[in-house]
Amino acid sequence: MPQASSALTPKVVVATTVALSFISFWRGASIVLADLASSAWYAGGAAEQAVGPSAPWFVLGVMLFSFAVRSVYMESCGMFVRGGVYVVVRDSMGPVLAKASVSSLVFDYILTGPISVVSAGIYIAALINEVMELLHQSYRTPVNTFAAGFAVLVTIYFWWQNIKGVHESSGKTLRIMQITTVMVVILLIWCPLTIILNHRWTLPPAPLPKNLNFAPEAQGWFRGTFWLQIPMIAMVVAFGHSLLSMSGFETLAQVYREIAYPKLKNLRITANLVCWYAVICTGVVTVFAAMIIPDDVRSKYFDNLIGGLAMNLSGPYLLRLSFHFFVVIVGGLILAGAVNTSMVGANGVLNRVAEDGILVPWFRKPHRRYGTTFRIINIIAILQIATIIGSRGDMTILAEAYAFGVVWSFFFKSLGVMVLRFQRHDQEYKFPFNLHVAGHEWPIGLLLTTLVLGMVAIANLFSKQIATKYGVAFTIVFFVIFEISEHINTRHRTSQKELEQFNLDHQTDVSGTTLHARPGCVVVAVRDFRRMEHLKRVLEKTNLRKHDIVVMTVRAISTGAAEYDLSQEQLFSDYERELFSHVVEVAEKEGKPVELLVVPAVNPFDAMVHAANNLQASRLVTGVSARMESDELARRIGLAWQNLAEPRHAFSLEIISPDRPSVFVNLGPHPPRLWPEDVDLLHKIWLELCDCTELGSRLHHRDVVGVALRRLERDLGCERRAHVVRDVETDLRPHPNGGAARASSEETD
Repeated sequence: MPQASSALTPKVVVATTVALSFISFWRGASIVLADLASSAWYAGGAAEQAVGPSAPWFVLGVMLFSFAVRSVYMESCGMFVRGGVYVVVRDSMGPVLAKASVSSLVFDYILTGPISVVSAGIYIAALINEVMELLHQSYRTPVNTFAAGFAVLVTIYFWWQNIKGVHESSGKTLRIMQITTVMVVILLIWCPLTIILNHRWTLPPAPLPKNLNFAPEAQGWFRGTFWLQIPMIAMVVAFGHSLLSMSGFETLAQVYREIAYPKLKNLRITANLVCWYAVICTGVVTVFAAMIIPDDVRSKYFDNLIGGLAMNLSGPYLLRLSFHFFVVIVGGLILAGAVNTSMVGANGVLNRVAEDGILVPWFRKPHRRYGTTFRIINIIAILQIATIIGSRGDMTILAEAYAFGVVWSFFFKSLGVMVLRFQRHDQEYKFPFNLHVAGHEWPIGLLLTTLVLGMVAIANLFSKQIATKYGVAFTIVFFVIFEISEHINTRHRTSQKELEQFNLDHQTDVSGTTLHARPGCVVVAVRDFRRMEHLKRVLEKTNLRKHDIVVMTVRAISTGAAEYDLSQEQLFSDYERELFSHVVEVAEKEGKPVELLVVPAVNPFDAMVHAANNLQASRLVTGVSARMESDELARRIGLAWQNLAEPRHAFSLEIISPDRPSVFVNLGPHPPRLWPEDVDLLHKIWLELCDCTELGSRLHHRDVVGVALRRLERDLGCERRAHVVRDVETDLRPHPNGGAARASSEETD
């Protein structure tokens, strides 16, 4: 501890939260694609089983329609960093519909993991049986039982990965997508070669009402009625049976919170990567499968369509079998990775609900070590494992129920964004195709997208009996849970908006190791959550590759408090929690992580320079003070630095004002910034001294400055002190040319 910092209590608090871990757009895209692209392994077969041979065109159409849904999510994310269905619907149509929509969405996420990982298990079991048959062995793996057991194990694995955090799990998902891309490229080369060599130019039947052949279970309550004979309704129902191939966009809204700076630009890249990849991986590959796999055997591969495609390509049998192995391995990885996607998405959705006070704070308590909302993740994993065991690995049951939450969440989302278009005008991005008439903007593209989603949602309600029964029941149960939890929470809640949950780590002193802040970091002092302009400015201009950002606040204590241990409530009160909640919100908006620090002290200036000194910061940043001028603020911080014990670390002080340039003050020894007239005077004196033959070329400008400083020091120590002070005071006055005093520049000493 420095000598002048005896007023500082020997205890500081490092606060951590689940919010400040940011990922690249590649990682974000991999998380979304783990769900969206994984549907290529089962969506085509499920759609053809439901609507007949023209299904591949509907799957491709759904993938192209995903660009419209992408734009809906991009517009909502521009308005809400912590967006998603719940926030959008709440702000546009009220909390009741918001809770209903998010309840159906959670049903979608609960099923996303099981349907994907069970599909992976089926692929593996089918391959094992094919190998056994090739080896003339009698053993056959029970496909559904094997798939269910495999699914449970994979769910447990990704549960642990999500407990460790999104950055950990997204890294593995990125590697899975890289391997998947290799497989897709091989298919894009091998499939056209097969079509050319075997002359398989026959395309699937056109997506017309006359070519639709609905299976009995795909007709639902429409069975035996005249509704499916109406061409428009038949097309909408067929489109709805293919919509399960587009699940995953809600994860885009949840991952947006973790996408790194620049957020909206990276979101656009992420969304475009996701859509184009899905069009090729799911849409185009499904069409290739319909062209290459013979009609009389394709029904065998409805549950493992790409495996069937691999075995029907041109080439030697062993080569095709080897590629089939590769397809199963890749499918196992990406389908298992969809469990990770579902956990990330469901965790994000329930966190948004909890932030609004719908769930009690117990759910959002961060993990002590990893900082994740582990209790929510535990609940998600338990429900998914229960679903797997309950379905016994039957893909038909899972696929039938899967699309309920997908379409209704899309519809509510799109409807909410359209309503907000007329209520708000702060959209950073807008859905294309807007018509301006008589000074009013009409969102034609957004309106048509909402209309299509609404029709598909209603069609699915009547054509998918299993989905409707279980989906509605699940939605009602979760809605009731939300209502009860909100009622309990309201009695203990003091504000409309819930605050962040923080883990608190008590330390004896400030250090870069504890805060994970490298030397040269930027320390930002905050105190009032209504005055955060300086933090926003630092986040905008700081390059995180070079400098970490530490946000600190000083907890004021009375003299003598350092003699006693302070409780957690004394060190981190509701005010600090609210303050840091706003800090997290600002940091998320920029997509840049910050370290959070509370330093209790009697003198706030001592605390700030002590923290910056210990962290070896390059810059200490504050906002303007409401109680003193910036010059006085800089003077007090400078005095606090002077009072630090040796050795002192030199750094800059930056005082940021919203309406004028920043003021910089260098703390510690540093080369002065000389005014032009001072430089001219220095050069003039140097020229005169150079004329002295005894000095000549040995004289430099620095020698002149050194002599002047030593003479000034000598004069300050004798009877000429008053004259020196008077000369300095005169030099600080405004110049005759009308300029302000020298100390009013943007950068001062």
